[in-house]
Amino acid sequence: MKHVLLYSIIICSVALLSSCVSQRRLSYLRDVDASSADSINKTYSPLNENYITKGDLLSIFVNALDVEAVQAFNMPVANVQNLGSKTVTAANGGGSLQGYWVDPDGYIDFPVLGKLHVDGLTTTMLKDTLTLLVSRSVKDPIINISFLNFYVTILGEVKNPGRHGVSKQGMTIFEALGMAGDLTIYGKRNNVLLSREVDGKMEFARLNLNDESIFASPYYHIRQNDVIYVEPNNARAISSQNIPLYLSMITTLGSMATVIVSVYSNSLILKERNSK
Repeated sequence: MKHVLLYSIIICSVALLSSCVSQRRLSYLRDVDASSADSINKTYSPLNENYITKGDLLSIFVNALDVEAVQAFNMPVANVQNLGSKTVTAANGGGSLQGYWVDPDGYIDFPVLGKLHVDGLTTTMLKDTLTLLVSRSVKDPIINISFLNFYVTILGEVKNPGRHGVSKQGMTIFEALGMAGDLTIYGKRNNVLLSREVDGKMEFARLNLNDESIFASPYYHIRQNDVIYVEPNNARAISSQNIPLYLSMITTLGSMATVIVSVYSNSLILKERNSK
């Protein structure tokens, strides 16, 4: 009986250690409350729009009451379906709309207007510039601009890891993680790694999702092609080491030991009786 009790205590202890994750570790911004708003707002800079950068692919469509007058300012719809990464399927299914690629020098080649420097502009800034230029030839033009290749890659301890398309301007890291289904209970909330390419060089940042300083971080708002990696915590490391298998083995060995002890004890009793 002593052996069985000992094995039971060991098994229960290991199971509890492998399954329990501190509730405190699962929370976000745990030190932030209503009194934190003033200090946060002093350093927080909202980003309503994303900036255009080299390597972006832009959809730019010019419209006006005089449809014929704006045709020259729009790329034609291509009937060829395989034009590489610089195309997007047209909404009406009639072909592929070619996007405007921002070259390594920050320029796009726009019909009629020629080379335009767009690197560092927001879509609104570019829209205002194009509206002014197109207005010289077309009355009351309407310009629509959007990103065709705005993606963020989220890896590690999230429910839906992978490459996710971003349609919202000024997306935050919390919203990006929400697209991936949120962190699992095994994700480190105080040490999220974000990598970003800026002007051909890689930048890396460690973000603490529990600290209010994240609102002042230049990495709080997501940019094109950011990669977010959520590291596993210690509980994941334990659970990934086949603990259920080990527990099963210990239980089996314990049962075998109990049977052996029982058989040995019975044999001693029989010997003693026979000797009498």
